[in-house]
Amino acid sequence: MSWGALALALTVLGGTYTWWALRNRGVTAAVRGAGLTLLPLAAWMTGLLQVFGDITDSLAHWLTRLVFSPSVWLGLIIGFVAVVMIGGANAFAKRVPGDKPDRRGSKPAPARPKAVTRAQRQDPLIDDEMAEIQAILKKRGIS
Repeated sequence: MSWGALALALTVLGGTYTWWALRNRGVTAAVRGAGLTLLPLAAWMTGLLQVFGDITDSLAHWLTRLVFSPSVWLGLIIGFVAVVMIGGANAFAKRVPGDKPDRRGSKPAPARPKAVTRAQRQDPLIDDEMAEIQAILKKRGIS
């Protein structure tokens, strides 16, 4: 019953704004206001107004419990410490090179330098297409 009274009060308040908007701001603002005016009535008739009320009530209950419960604060602190430990371990693993063991659990052998082949020694910019692009860029004074 009280949800219907709230919907009716909001609709009347919106109707007042719609009338004011029609007089002072024009038809477009009045139509927009009429659409907003009908939303509380539609929410009440579909039951969504009560759902919004239940969600607000549950959120207020959760926030009250969050603020006043020592066990919740302890859980937040433990969660924060866990996140810091995980992030610290990841940051430490990135800073220490070669510290990752292989699948057998031993450290990997140092990598040997590979022999450089003729194809790798050749400058990649010598390619025909790249030469054309470089010529165009030189012509325009970009390179």
